[in-house]
Amino acid sequence: METQVKQGESLTRSTFLLAFDLRKEKLTQRDVLGYLLRAAALTELLLAGNLVDESGKARARTAPAAEPGSLPAVVWEQISSSPPRSWRRWVQKDHGKAVHVVRDELAAARLISVERRRILLFPVERITPRKAYLSRRLAERVGRAIRGGRPVGHVDEDVRVLAALAMAAGLKTVVPSWRETRQLRDRIQQLSAPVEPVATALRKSVEAAKAASSSG
Repeated sequence: METQVKQGESLTRSTFLLAFDLRKEKLTQRDVLGYLLRAAALTELLLAGNLVDESGKARARTAPAAEPGSLPAVVWEQISSSPPRSWRRWVQKDHGKAVHVVRDELAAARLISVERRRILLFPVERITPRKAYLSRRLAERVGRAIRGGRPVGHVDEDVRVLAALAMAAGLKTVVPSWRETRQLRDRIQQLSAPVEPVATALRKSVEAAKAASSSG
């Protein structure tokens, strides 16, 4: 792959980089990013055979080769030490911490910079990509996967699942307009098929979070 996904980066790291709005030079939708990252970790484990879907619940099967302390490793430890629970439960659990885990990984790899300061008494964190072209190329490939041009079966699996998760979360950096999304409904379902339990759990988690925010 031309982008970082095949340069040794995990799906979670690629998801974080995909969430950069390069025009505004900042992360977009921080309120749902944790859910999206947790879903990416679950997807990574599901596709590797470390997790299986058991009547709508995630069940641990084999331990992953994930780097200790990485988000997939953290998620695996949580699931393997618990009875089978819904995918939505695991998308939502500790979603705020998920952002910090992947942020620190990318900062250590010098793929992002993290600037911390205070405005009055409030801490402010600014995260910017060090290699913006990686996010740009990835967004281009994911955008093409969503809009078509190649049969879904010919789209690289990592780009395919990134596209499915981005659509489920409504990630503004790649999601098309509402009208176009309706026209692409069948393609989006095809993209999501390999990770349908996770994509559905992510979509429902984001919808619930937005509804709670609106009512609040």
